This record gives sequence, C-alpha cells and structure tokens, in this order.
Amino acid sequence: MSIKHLLIAVLIICAVGMAVVIILYRIQHNRSRHLTAMMPSEKNHDLRKRWQAWHYQTLQQSYMVAMKVPLLGSYVLRIRKRLTSIHAYEEWELRRRTMAVTWMIIGILGGSIVILMIRNPDPLFFIMLCIAAVVLNSMFIEAYAGRLERRLLRQMVDLLADVRHHYHRHGMVDESLYEASEYAAPEIALHANLIVEALTDQHPEERLEQYYETAPNRFLKAFAGISGMVMEYGDKVRQDGSMYLRGLSNLTKEIHLEILRRDKLDYLLKSLNIIVLVPIFFTNPIEQWARSNFPAMDDFYTSKLGFIARIFIFILILISYLLLQKLQTYDETTYRAGKDYRSWEQALLKWKWFSKIVFLASAGENPLHKYRLDKLLNDVNARITVEWLQVRRLVLCILCFVVTLSAGMILHHQSKEMILYAPVKNDMLFGSMSIDEQKNAQELADLDRQIMLSVGLSSQVTYEQIAIQVNNSGKFRDQEQINTTTDRILLKLKAYDSEYFRWWELLIALMMALIAYQVPVWMLYFQKKARSMDMKHEVYQFHTVISMLSGMDRMSVEVILEWMNRFAVIFKLPLQKCLLHYEHGPEDALEQLKDEVSFPEFGKLVDKLHLAVDKIPIPQAFDDLESDMSYYFEQRRQEYEKMIETKATWGKMIGFTPMYALIFLYLVLPLIGMSFSQMEVYYDQIQKI
Repeated sequence: MSIKHLLIAVLIICAVGMAVVIILYRIQHNRSRHLTAMMPSEKNHDLRKRWQAWHYQTLQQSYMVAMKVPLLGSYVLRIRKRLTSIHAYEEWELRRRTMAVTWMIIGILGGSIVILMIRNPDPLFFIMLCIAAVVLNSMFIEAYAGRLERRLLRQMVDLLADVRHHYHRHGMVDESLYEASEYAAPEIALHANLIVEALTDQHPEERLEQYYETAPNRFLKAFAGISGMVMEYGDKVRQDGSMYLRGLSNLTKEIHLEILRRDKLDYLLKSLNIIVLVPIFFTNPIEQWARSNFPAMDDFYTSKLGFIARIFIFILILISYLLLQKLQTYDETTYRAGKDYRSWEQALLKWKWFSKIVFLASAGENPLHKYRLDKLLNDVNARITVEWLQVRRLVLCILCFVVTLSAGMILHHQSKEMILYAPVKNDMLFGSMSIDEQKNAQELADLDRQIMLSVGLSSQVTYEQIAIQVNNSGKFRDQEQINTTTDRILLKLKAYDSEYFRWWELLIALMMALIAYQVPVWMLYFQKKARSMDMKHEVYQFHTVISMLSGMDRMSVEVILEWMNRFAVIFKLPLQKCLLHYEHGPEDALEQLKDEVSFPEFGKLVDKLHLAVDKIPIPQAFDDLESDMSYYFEQRRQEYEKMIETKATWGKMIGFTPMYALIFLYLVLPLIGMSFSQMEVYYDQIQKI
C-alpha cells in the first residue's frame, strides 16, 4: 500500500469517527430538546447536569489513558504545565481543560496534515508541515492560555471593586474579601478564598509566602500582600483617604493598563504568526503554477539552487517565528521559586566526555567575554547558566555542520539523478508540453542514460565515440539530430563528473557552523533589545508599589525590596541576590544591585533606597512620588503606546519577511534568470539562421 492510500485510509477513519461523534451528539441533543418539552424545568436541569457529567468524566478518563502513552503523555504534561499557573489549585479542572485543549489541537492539526499530504505526498513537504504543526501547536496553546490570563485580570478588576464596596461597609479586610468572593467569577473566587484562608491562618506570613510562589500574576501577589500588611499593621487614614483603598485604586489602574497593553499587542501581532507560516503552504502551488506556464522553470526547481532557496525560506520562517515569540512574550509566570530548572543542557553536562569537549571549546575564550555573557543572561532574566549556554551553542554548531555537509552530499546525489533521469526539455518559453512531447522527452532521456552508462559515465570519452553510439541506436536519421544529441550527452557527462564534494563546500559548512554557534547569543541580544522597552515600565510599577508602602508604619527597605521582587520580571534575579546579601550589609547589597543593573531609572530608585537605609526615613526619601504619580502614569501610557507601535513595526517587518522571500527568491528572481537564459538561446538560434 502506498503512502497516499494509507493517508486516505487514515482520513476516512477520522472522518467516520467524527461523523459518529456528531451523530451521537445530535441524537443526544434532539432527545434533550424533546425531553425538554415533555419534562418540567427541574428534569431538564438534571438532564443537562448528566450531559455535563458525562462530558467531564470522559475528559478525566482520557487524561488517565493519555498519561500512560509515552509520547502523548509528554505532550499532555507540556500543556498542563502551561495551564498550571492559572488553575494551580483545581486538579480536576486543570485535567479537564488540558485534555480539551489536547484533543482540539490534535484533531485540527492532524486532520490538516492528512488532507494536505493526500494532495501532495512529498517527503520534504511533510517535514515542513510537521514543523508548521509544531509552530501552530505552540501558538494555539499560548493563545488559549493568554485568553485565560486576560479573563482572570478582568475578573480581578471586578473583585477589587467589590472589595472596595464591602470595605466601606465593614472596615475589615478579611470580611470584605470573603463577601466579595461569594459573588465573584469561579476562577478569581478561588484565589480570593485562598487569600482569605492565608490571612486568617495562625501563621499568615508562611501561608502568604506559599501563595506568592504559585500566584498566576504579580497583581494577585500585590493584592494578597497589601491585604496581609493591613491585617497585621492596620489601615492608615490620611488626608487623601484610606491607604488600603488607595492601594486598591493604584492596583486597579495597573491592571487596566496591563489589559490594554496585552489586548493591543495581541491585536497587532497575533495574526503575524499565521502570516509567517503562509509561505510553507504556498511553495508547492507557486512551483506548480510556474512549471505549468513556464517549462524552463523546471531547471530551477529541480536544481540545487532551487532546493537551497526552499531550505533558506524554511529557515527564515523558523527564525521569524522565534523573533515574533520573543516580541510577544510576557514572561509573567516563567519563574517559580523553590522549583529546580532541569534542562537537556544539564543532562548533557553529566557526561564526562561531553563536558570535556565543552570545556575545551570554551577554554580559549576571553574571561571578559564570559562575564559579558553572564551579564547578558541576567539582563534577559534567562534561567540558564553560562555553561548551559555554551552547551547549547556547541550542540547547535555541531548539528548545523553535520546538516550542511549532509545537505551538500544529498544535493550532489540529487543532481546526478536529475542528469540521468530528467526528461529532455525543449526551448519552449511559455505554455506546457503536450502528451506526445512529454513522451518524446522521456525517450530522449532514456537514450541519453543508456549511452552514458555504456561509456561508464566517464567524461573522458571523445565526441566520435558518443556519435557512433547515437548513430547505432537507430533513433535518428538526420545528421543534425545526431550532432545535437551527441553534444547534449557530452554536456551531461561533464555535468555528472563535476558533481563531487569540493573544498569550498567544507568551508561553507564551517561558516554555517560558526554562525549557528553565535545564534543563541544573537537571540539573547535581540531579547535584551526587546526587553529594554519594558524596563522603564517595570520601574514605574516599582514606583506604584513604593507609593503604597511608604506610608505604612514600621516599613523598612528590606520589606520594600521583597515587594519589588514579587512584582519584578526583568529585574528579578538582581533583586533576589540583593535580598540574599542584605543581612550581611544593606549598603553593600544595594551597591551591588546598582552595579548589576545598568539602567538609569532603576539606579535612581536604588539611590533613594540607599538613603532610606540609615540616613532619612522612607517617607522623606520618596516624598516626590506622591506629586509625580499622575505624571508618571500619563507618561507610562504614552510610552506604552510608543512601545506597542515599535513592537508592531518590528513585528510587521519580521512577519512579512518570509512572504517577500518566497515571492522574490522562489518566483521573481528565477523568472528573471530564466528569461535571460532563454534570450541567450534565442539569440544563438537567430545567429544560426
């Protein structure tokens, strides 16, 4: 059975299975509608509950079965890990949503691959479809998780409004939060109940620390921390109102700003992920159209240059997608304290022989270069070490070298096969060959291959030897046809003999390996450039946090640093180091923090904290924040718009690059080259007249 027939069978089985599911669903739906008219509302409600229970139980059982399948279990765990930050406390709901996303993605992508492969059963096209499926899978998961995160933020806005309302009535944090959770949406109500349990626990600080480690976003951390601080130290009423209510107002503003930023970025950048993948599905239609209308284009698409152009477009698609992911990432829940980060780099370093290779490869590097790499990893908040980065670079270098060498050898073999078996083309520029012309072209190719094999594929044979064999074949009677066939066979023999591995191909492989060795570092620099637009806004968020904390009684610089650490994403690692060294010397720890982060606005903030350690009180060190908060907020809104416009410009440029490359490298430039070559052929024919 051929691959095409096997794919058709798989598609039929999937279609029959889906049809059975739809029919059963429709029968059940019609029965429920019929019973709805016959039954009272209570029985209708019971029927709906039974249907939901069946659906819920099916997903739970499929989760247990999927976890026992090796590859499917790993895939389910990956989706579960992405959704854990949102449903960390609901095991059964987490399993249900995980399996719903899993079956939806597998059904859509699997069915699409089968349908496309039936139309074009090409191994290279299948590989490209698999890579496209991996990219689309990641995009679907991130889109679903992002939608849940935004919904949680919107629910939190409503929760804060209800807490404010009940706090005006009771003046008690736990009571207000408990009453607000009763009318809140299920997702945010779960977090509200957890915060209430932590606040009313015998050891509230420990319970709050446990909640900080698993909270899905920094706003819930801040809300839990503010509520805990007011519960412990009491609220302070100033001229502008309650400190607790004022903190809730500032927190609500931050959430609104975050929702607007995410919505606008998603609106401008999400569609670009699809645009990046479009060239994968249009390479074959463009190639078929060009071949059917311009027969001379076959020489390009079947040549090494055409194969290289396709591979280049494919690599460009992958790079563009990775860059778009770096632009769109929020890094909100990537770090979880207390959990070890294990990676394949760490596993490779356990092999002694491989660790020695890594050591030898990086032994000649300048120590200053290693220091810069370590600083670069800290700037992008990467959860890897310099050694792991070196492993990644070395593995990518070796893989690129091997793949480039293999691709060169495969291209030489493919070119030899094309020389032997490709039909002989005529000088037609437009249109397509008829059936008789195609048959004649294949017969000429068979004759050429037979004569070439008879002379041992040697390019040292003379013109007379080839001419004698062409004449003995009895295919031609005209001397001009014999001469033309002889010249064509000699050209094929020379071309066949020239298909061997050359020294400059090894040089190209080494250059590609060196480029691949630098790619991880270049990606880190790109990520740092993208993050530099977010650094200033994170400092503004620190200002908002400090403005809420500076008015509290018994506030210290260490507590402010702890709060900044909870809110931080980009500056998280330097703040953690500062907190670890704070007990050994606050001033030295703050100086080290300032030295590690080379950002002016953050340095000014650290200077104020340095003054507040032992020279002036905290309210005096940050007395200008109160008057500047409204200015900072408006400035943040404007800079958010600029940042979004900048990211949108970068995203459009990156997203449309593969499409431009497909049009120009795979269609326009080959057409121009074909036109010039045909002009030379016609010019030679005119001269012979």
